[in-house]
Amino acid sequence: MTKVITRFAPSPTGTLHIGGVRTALFNYVYAKQNDGLFLVRIEDTDKDRSTKEFEKNILDSLSSIGLSPDKEPINQSERNDIYVAAAEKIIASGKGYWCDCSKETLDEMRKDQEAAGKKPMYDGRSRNLGLERSENTVLRLATPEDGEIVVKDLIRGEVMFQNSELDDLILLRSDGTPTYHLCNVVDDYEQNVSTVIRGEDHLSNTPRQIHIQNALGYPSLEYAHLPLVLGPDKKRLSKRHAATSLEEYKAEGYLDSAILNTLGRLGWSKGDQEVFYMKDLIKNFNIHEVQKAGAIFDITKLDWLNSQHLSNLNLEDFKNHLIPFLEEISIDINDHFNTDALINAMKSSSNTLQGIATELRPYFLDVENYDQKAISKFIDDKGMQILNDLLDILSKLTQWDENNLDHALKSYQTENNYSVPQVNQPIRIALTGSTKSPSLGLTLYLVGQKNSLDRLTKLINSLS
Repeated sequence: MTKVITRFAPSPTGTLHIGGVRTALFNYVYAKQNDGLFLVRIEDTDKDRSTKEFEKNILDSLSSIGLSPDKEPINQSERNDIYVAAAEKIIASGKGYWCDCSKETLDEMRKDQEAAGKKPMYDGRSRNLGLERSENTVLRLATPEDGEIVVKDLIRGEVMFQNSELDDLILLRSDGTPTYHLCNVVDDYEQNVSTVIRGEDHLSNTPRQIHIQNALGYPSLEYAHLPLVLGPDKKRLSKRHAATSLEEYKAEGYLDSAILNTLGRLGWSKGDQEVFYMKDLIKNFNIHEVQKAGAIFDITKLDWLNSQHLSNLNLEDFKNHLIPFLEEISIDINDHFNTDALINAMKSSSNTLQGIATELRPYFLDVENYDQKAISKFIDDKGMQILNDLLDILSKLTQWDENNLDHALKSYQTENNYSVPQVNQPIRIALTGSTKSPSLGLTLYLVGQKNSLDRLTKLINSLS
């Protein structure tokens, strides 16, 4: 039985796209399920747009999220001789020919075809001219003119292409450099790839590449063409929908496991189960169950899954993940008198680590700004009276703990027949600048007695 070898083949013309991470993930999982290898190759033959910076971003990002290849990645830009040798083999076999059609000739040909209502494609006019290689010729593949190619796709079943609809691909440009399709086919063979898992936008390339495989006498491959990652409007995911690069999501404080969980569920599901870790994906993923329709990337689903993965962390792991985000806003996690109680209380205050770090700010630093809408809603003349009353009550408390604080607040509320928000929200605004916080007794305890009294006094003075 052939050893399963998959590959992820990005072009280093930008940072690693979230859709690319999904493709890499499905390749990785399929390989691991079958005790195979997951490989990476950098398709950097586009010299004008490819950069080493983008290449480093892609490889570092894959490694950081746990999708490291099983062998050193290869670069197409360093393998030119291998591709040219393959092209020479095609020439020697008579399955390729030289074409000297100029750009003007090709443009005119396509224009005529469109005017006649035909599909614009190269019409093979140089095929039987017996032209010699020159600085003005390109090497084309002599694609069979009749019959069909059947692509056996693990997701889509058998997909049929008529050879008459496929034109004669260019394999070598006039300067002797190989084209994408030739490089792709040769590398898959040289790397012993067994299974090509990629986006459905490559499906139309597959019959062309099979013809190159046939011309070179290469064995056939397994294919799986994944549904494209779409935004909520069902158009291809772009920056108008959400961040598109992996590093942006990591910078916002989404856990690697939550990102992989979200991407693993893009186009595939397992009953009602929502939360997956890598081991679960390797155990449960079935490529035959991947849907054919586009997969909608929903940021709210990522938010929810991230909150689930965050809640599953133990306290020490949670703190270790959180510390870099606190340091970004100049907070030392050890500057609080009861860090563990604080972090436990605030673990679910936001869906991301960046959001949680922001919510923690009032527990380490003074409140600089207040939510003006909240002030308008909760602090009228009666609200001011409540703040003054509570400042007096709280300043006389001898034991500053959650139970005593809750009891003092509840007694005041009941005796004066106030609603809970009437009493609690003005204090929250004073303590945190907003109406969001854990239970109020716990919030007062975590802010501390001196800070709490100082902040109540500050808000009263600023509103007086």
